[in-house]
Amino acid sequence: MCGIFAVTECAQAADVVRAGLLALQHRGQESSGIVSSDGEKLHAKAGMGLVWDVFPSFASELLPGRAAAGHVRYSTAGESLLKNAQPLMFGGRHGALAIAHNGNFTNAVALRRELEAKGAIFQSSTDSEVAVHLMARRGPPLERAFIESLRRIEGAYSLILFTPGRVLAARDPLGFRPLVLGRLGRGFVLASETAALDAVKASLVREIDPGEVLILEKGRVRSLKPFAVKKIPARCVFEHVYFARPDSQVFGRNVQAARREMGRQLAREMGGVRADIVVPVPDSGVSAALGFSDVSGVPFEMALVRNHYVTRTFIKPTQTQRESSAAMKLFPVAEALRARRVVLVDDSIVRGTTSRLIVRRVREAGAREIHMAVASPPIVSPCHYGINTPLAKELIAAERKVEAVRKFLEADSLHYLSLGGLLKAAGGSAGEEGFCSGCFTGRYPAPVPADEAGSDRR
Repeated sequence: MCGIFAVTECAQAADVVRAGLLALQHRGQESSGIVSSDGEKLHAKAGMGLVWDVFPSFASELLPGRAAAGHVRYSTAGESLLKNAQPLMFGGRHGALAIAHNGNFTNAVALRRELEAKGAIFQSSTDSEVAVHLMARRGPPLERAFIESLRRIEGAYSLILFTPGRVLAARDPLGFRPLVLGRLGRGFVLASETAALDAVKASLVREIDPGEVLILEKGRVRSLKPFAVKKIPARCVFEHVYFARPDSQVFGRNVQAARREMGRQLAREMGGVRADIVVPVPDSGVSAALGFSDVSGVPFEMALVRNHYVTRTFIKPTQTQRESSAAMKLFPVAEALRARRVVLVDDSIVRGTTSRLIVRRVREAGAREIHMAVASPPIVSPCHYGINTPLAKELIAAERKVEAVRKFLEADSLHYLSLGGLLKAAGGSAGEEGFCSGCFTGRYPAPVPADEAGSDRR
């Protein structure tokens, strides 16, 4: 669920990219990087940590040029190491280039074995590098090599290929991951979310279509449609559940509006609720809790305080880090909770350990009853398209019925939003058309090879 951003025809382009990456920081916290072009050479810097850590001040002094691209990484394929920080830089028959990728190549393991058998030497352990090695085996022109390499790739990708003279962008034929095109002065902007366009005062042009390839060069943009595109896309509904910023437009729907409607639908499905307050698990549960309060009439109360100096816990690379961060992140307001019947609203439950910790803390603060309301269905299957949900055996709902999950959480009741209610709130029909919901159903819209099923994903 990494974040990618690029800008062309812009003075101090690297500073604009830095601002865009700060707006996308919620999509990746492990490493940050920027590459710029002065028209002849590429200049790059990447490091482990947040954008503020790697680029504490303006970036254009180190990275000159009127075009730049950047990346914030959330690792799901390849370790959380500096060698995997993107944009990844390469040199070869197509000259200097860099790649920034959001998604997951589901056939990357097989492709990597094939390429290594033919003599390819990889510098990273991330799946993104596979695309560059495939390109290196094809001659000029660059755009044809780029397109032909993507023909070999399965799975999810929104990616940027950056060269000294032009920027190429592509979105997979099923449109799993978001990617938008914006306008800034005489140049163009590419971003994972519209919130990043807003951050740099760029105007939204449009969402890049599934299967579309863009070439940005000399202040112009060309659109190519080289892939056979299925009529029904497979947009990741978890973008609306958790990942995207509430102020972003994702897949044509405002994220905050979608989440609030999820909460409304959850309240309708639960029916009458005997409770005194509705309490969100901040921040991703806030919009759904507001919607729940809208329909139920139960007052909304911010009775959990988030420590904003602790970053997002779900996208931490290890379970130990996730649990440690969760313990330091949320703190109950005892005065608001004491002797109250509480509806605790969260966006999702994955392993359940963090949710149990929160339930315990709310009860220790004096809550009389705790009713857990989850604004998505049970997660029963891993994601293979760019979200690091664990193996099925680590998913609490994979082998447990709702009552068993409730007992584990130590809640008085547990209620999940139906799949139909979720998809309708996200802007679709009550069926699965138009969205990927594989993590909730185990039905995957793109091939998932057997040797990928247990691997780390990106």
